[in-house]
Amino acid sequence: MNRQALSEFLRRRREALRPSDVGLPMGPRRRAIGLRREEVAQLALMSTDYYTRLEQQRGPQPSTQMLASLSRALRLTADERDYLYRSAGHAVPDRLSASEHVAPALQRVFDRLADTPALVISNLGQTLLQNSLASALLGDHSGATGWERYESYRWFIHPETERLHYPEHDRPRQSRALVAGLRSAYGSMGARSRAAELVAELAKGSEEFRELWEQHEVAQRFTDHKVLIHPDIGPIELDCQVLFTDDRSQALLVLTTEPRSDADEKLRLLAVLGTQRFNIAPTGDIGRE
Repeated sequence: MNRQALSEFLRRRREALRPSDVGLPMGPRRRAIGLRREEVAQLALMSTDYYTRLEQQRGPQPSTQMLASLSRALRLTADERDYLYRSAGHAVPDRLSASEHVAPALQRVFDRLADTPALVISNLGQTLLQNSLASALLGDHSGATGWERYESYRWFIHPETERLHYPEHDRPRQSRALVAGLRSAYGSMGARSRAAELVAELAKGSEEFRELWEQHEVAQRFTDHKVLIHPDIGPIELDCQVLFTDDRSQALLVLTTEPRSDADEKLRLLAVLGTQRFNIAPTGDIGRE
C-alpha cells in the first residue's frame, strides 16, 4: 500500500469534481475546491472520518469493496480505478470479466435521473445502481450477495417471488429474453467465465432454464413498453429506454410513463410513499423483452 500515492490521488480526483458532476446541488456560499470530503464519503457510503484518514495517510488499508465504492463516487475511468487499486495494495480487477465498475458515461446520465425509475445493470443481469424510485418499484437489490445478485438466478431459482411483478401472460417472454441475454454474454466471455459458472448453476436448479438454453437464442433484448404489477399500487404501464456502453457490457435502463396518464399518477404516488413498504419481495431487472 502506497499511502502517499493513494492520498494524493484521492485528493486530486476529489478536487477535480464539481457537485453538478455527481448530482449534488452547489448550495450557497460554497468555497471548497471541488467536492468536500464529506460529500465523497456520502457518495461512497462510508464515514467522513474514514475517508479523511485515507487522505491524511493514516487510514487502514481499504478493502476491495471500499475501493469499488470510491471508484464510483469519484467517477473514475477504468485506468484510474486500476491505479487506485494498485496504490491501495490490491490486485487490479479483471476487465475481461463482468465488471461492477459503472462506466462514468452511464454514471453521469444516471446521476441526473431523479424523477423516474432508473438502474444500471451488467451484461450478466447484476443491478449495479438503482435510484430510489427504481428501488421502490423493483425492490432493493443492493444488499444481495452471491448468485442472488443475478437477475436470471432469482428468476429461475425463486420464481414464486421473483415473477410477481410481471403479468402471468408475459412471464414466458421474460424467461426467453433472460436466457438469450445470458447466451450472448456467455459467447463474449467464454467457457471459463463467470457467465459459464452462472449457466452451470442455473442448469442444475431449473428444468425451464435447461430447455430454453438448448434453443440457442442469442440477443440482448429490451422491450420499449411493458406492464409491471406493484403489490400495493397495482399495474403500471411503463416505457423502457436503454443506453449501452460501447462494449455493451453495461446498460442504463430508464422507465417512464405517459404524461398525465393513470400510470403517471401511480408513479407519482410511488415517489411520495417511497420504499418503506415495497421491499417485501425482490424483483428482476426490468426492461428485457
